[in-house]
Amino acid sequence: MEYTSGGASWRGALRTAASGLFSRPTGRRRSPWSIGVPLIAIAAGLLFTTSATTANGTSLREDRRPQLAQLIEDRRERVEESDQRRAALLTEVEAETEALAGSDAPIAEQRSRGEASREAAGFTALRGTGLTVELDDAPRRGETRPGNPSNDDLVVHQSDVQAVVNALWAGGAEAMSIMNVRVISTSAVRCVGNTLLLHGRVYSPPFKITAIGDPVKLHSALQASDGVRLFRDAVDHFGLGYRETVEGSVTVPAYDGSSALSEVEVPK
Repeated sequence: MEYTSGGASWRGALRTAASGLFSRPTGRRRSPWSIGVPLIAIAAGLLFTTSATTANGTSLREDRRPQLAQLIEDRRERVEESDQRRAALLTEVEAETEALAGSDAPIAEQRSRGEASREAAGFTALRGTGLTVELDDAPRRGETRPGNPSNDDLVVHQSDVQAVVNALWAGGAEAMSIMNVRVISTSAVRCVGNTLLLHGRVYSPPFKITAIGDPVKLHSALQASDGVRLFRDAVDHFGLGYRETVEGSVTVPAYDGSSALSEVEVPK
């Protein structure tokens, strides 16, 4: 139903109410309906007017999901454009720094110190043997599942991803990526519904986590993790996805995001 203007409804209700409330007496006792009906008409007119004002010429029952999808796509394009501008500006800064380093000894010294730490900080790509872990939601089927699980039981959660990440670090991972995005010391894994938020980008399952290191030690660390064990129990009970793949040679990309810190605390 569409509402274009509430003026006519309101005026009609007001006339009906006025004719009932202020009509001349005829000598008979007034029925309660003679007062109740005008009041109901006033309330109905007010309701229609409020609906018309809220709708503002649109359908209140219209499905807004296509509009939401378009809004998300527009925002994603804006983020990509911003990333391109950031990359261009970063290139300019690097060029200026390189030029100054050639004539300024202190800048050259600090730049040399920074270059020596780039690999450990995750700012260079790394290649080697490793292990990839894939986590996925349970298939959406209409059948009844054992144990009558809720929707939360059928999706990958933030704690599941963090359990795998922590286990891989404990297993001696030298470098790691999630959805082909480098994980560094300031990376934070967040889940919004059944999507993953990492470095300002949203990813949908299945979630792929790749670590470079000794595949045997990485696998053993996953087997020893309580959090990973709980997820694998959910895999058996509810049909979630879990898969490990040994990588003979895999590349973890360099981190290409911002390295600026918004907050720093000096340990005491």
